[in-house]
This record gives sequence, C-alpha cells and structure tokens, in this order.
Amino acid sequence: MNTTKKKKNKVRVAFAGCGRISRNHIESMLALKKECDIVAVCDVIPERAREAGEKADAEVFTDYDEMLRSVDCDLVSIATPSGMHPEMGVKAAERGFHVMTEKPMAIDLEGADRLIDACDKNGVLLFVVKQNRLNATMRLLKRAVDKKRFGKIYCAHVNVFWQRPQSYYDMAPWRGTWALDGGALMNQASHYVDSLYWLLGDVSEVVAITGALARKTEAEDTASVALRFANGAIGSVNATMLTYPKNLEGSVAILGEKGTVKIGGVAINRIEHWEFAEYDDDDKFIEQCNYAPPNIYGFGHQPYYENVFAAIRGDAKPGTDGRTGRKSLEIILAAYKSAREGVKVTLPLDE
Repeated sequence: MNTTKKKKNKVRVAFAGCGRISRNHIESMLALKKECDIVAVCDVIPERAREAGEKADAEVFTDYDEMLRSVDCDLVSIATPSGMHPEMGVKAAERGFHVMTEKPMAIDLEGADRLIDACDKNGVLLFVVKQNRLNATMRLLKRAVDKKRFGKIYCAHVNVFWQRPQSYYDMAPWRGTWALDGGALMNQASHYVDSLYWLLGDVSEVVAITGALARKTEAEDTASVALRFANGAIGSVNATMLTYPKNLEGSVAILGEKGTVKIGGVAINRIEHWEFAEYDDDDKFIEQCNYAPPNIYGFGHQPYYENVFAAIRGDAKPGTDGRTGRKSLEIILAAYKSAREGVKVTLPLDE
C-alpha cells in the first residue's frame, strides 16, 4: 500500500478541477495545514487555475498530464466534470498516487470499475466524496438507525427541491450532458441517493420517471424514483432543479414502527421532526446538530479530508471508498434505465 513513510509527514495533495466545488476542497485543506500541503492545482481555464494556486500557495498547471509528471505528491484530488473522473483517476493510480474523486465517481459502471481496478492493481487507496454523511444531523440519524431505534423501518424518502437556472447550464457546456454530467439525479441528488443506501442498505428494485421539463439539457431537470430495499422497506427520491424562485428543500425522512424522523432545511441541515417510542441520550443533541450552512454543500468536506489523510497515514479506514461510491451510482443508473425503457429494474445491474 502506498502510504506516507512517516506518520507525522504531511500528505502532499495535487488538486485538479478549480470550478464551483473547488472552494470547499481548498478551504478544507487549508484548515488542515498541519496534516497536508497543497503542492499543485490544475484547471484547463488558466485564470481559474491561477486564482486557486494563489489561494492555496501551490504550483499552477493547465495540463493534467504535465502535473502528474512534474509533481511529487501522495494524493490526487479530482473535482472535474464527472465523466472525466475515471480516466484522470486511472492515470493518477498508475503513477502510484492515491485517488480522491468528487461524486459521482463516474457516469457509468464501466468507468467506475475501471477506476476501482486501477487503484487495486497499483496498491493505492480510492476515496469518493460523500460529505453529507459527516453532517451532524446525518450522523445523529445514522446512530438512531444503528441502534435500531426505529424498530422495523417501513419507508425512507428523499426530496431535493432546488433551483438551477438555464444560465447555470449555459456557463459550462458539459453540465446536463450525458457524456460528462447527467441530470438532477446524477449530479445534485447523488449525495441524497447515497444517504438512502448508507442508512437502509442495498436497493433491490427501482422504478423511475424523468424529464427535461424546462431546462435545455440532454439529461433530466426533474425526476421521481420509487425504490424497494433488500430489507423490504419502500423509498423514494424526488428531485427537481425547477423550484421557484430558489433552493427550497433537501431532506431525508425515515418512518418505522417505533420512530419517525425528518431532517430537512435547504440541505439536510435541520432536524424538523424527531420522535421515538423510547428515550435515548442522543435526543438531547437535536438542537446542537442543527446548523445554517453557507451553501448546499454544508461543512462535511473538512472532516472528509481528515478521514482521507488518516487513511493514507494508516491510522483509519476510508469512510467511503470506490466500492461504496459505486453503490449509489448503480442505483441512479437503474433509475435512468427504468425511465428510458419504462420498466421496473432489478439490482444488481448487469455489467
């Protein structure tokens, strides 16, 4: 395994993709200066690369291959368009660097498996960002599930009612395309699909309806998905980028025989309902878990990087690895298949 030689060594990070989400990554790493150094940043748009390089005090590149050849690093963190993740991750793995990708790790299972295999073959770690798992509200909910406070869980539902104007898609031609991005499910709701898998386990059946109702994109701006979990529970994912006039809700609700919880707010940042048949000391922490996020991404990137650095040092296991990241991708691809063919789709999908 390619880990840093001394546990006290800082993890050297090369960062690729200085667009919308990069600020969360770079600020998180800068807050962890004792654990890491950002040694390089890369973006095909020179101005964005220079701006990120100045902020991170890092060497600047506009050519990814050149960065990989030139920089001595431990981890390559990739926040480029989703369809580029597998190829870029494979190149990093083949040079012996650990790999971290934003969600989703790929836009098809072939790409995901190629990236997983490359990291396995080259003995490096693969991390897929799922920072919502680290929000205080979600950690409290996960503990309630693990403690079996719900008893038998009957239902789990997700709503992502956000706004992305046409200008959002127009400013970056790859957005909303099948080749590089996908739609509301693959992009904006990806973390929420992961939340359902994380909380309830494997999905066995999917039925979906999707549509590009208002935005001029290849992929959907609105979707409704019904799920059956392997444990028998029924769930749903409702996502739209057409909410007027701004982001309204990002929520997760679980209903069971002994408990009901809804975590809502604009991005699962507020516990709106918390009720169980039996008391637990966790019930005292509800108000402490609520927070006002600066944006829909919340505060999960910094603790995610903490886990990444600890795993590279050999002090922890990855919180979400490539195989975990593949799970939510498979559910989304099953939904796309169902919507495209008008059929119920069973999982696992054929390769």
